[in-house]
Amino acid sequence: QVQLVESGGGLVQPGGSLRLSCAASGISFNINTMGWYRQAPGKERELVAVMYSSGATDYADSVKGRFTISRDNAKNTVYLQMSSLKPEDTAVYYCNARHPVFKYRNYWGKGTLVTVSS
Repeated sequence: QVQLVESGGGLVQPGGSLRLSCAASGISFNINTMGWYRQAPGKERELVAVMYSSGATDYADSVKGRFTISRDNAKNTVYLQMSSLKPEDTAVYYCNARHPVFKYRNYWGKGTLVTVSS
């Protein structure tokens, strides 16, 4: 059974930092593309950052230079380090695992809420 469990969300002031974690089980973690998405109230889910098995990364323009995605294949965990947080970063953040070949093997966590507010 595939499980993606996010943690690390919470309330933070503008300009602050948070680190999200996503622990994966039931997948071949090291070959999966791991990503973070977010969904703000009234908006569609959007890509935040993705890390391929090669180590290459992609970021949404809105978070470039502020967010960093990383992965620890030994721990089956992907991280999202968020800095210089803005109120517009407020959203539920979701972890995603996507198999590079079998596209139907696309899995989501339940999400963790990040609220940026003073």
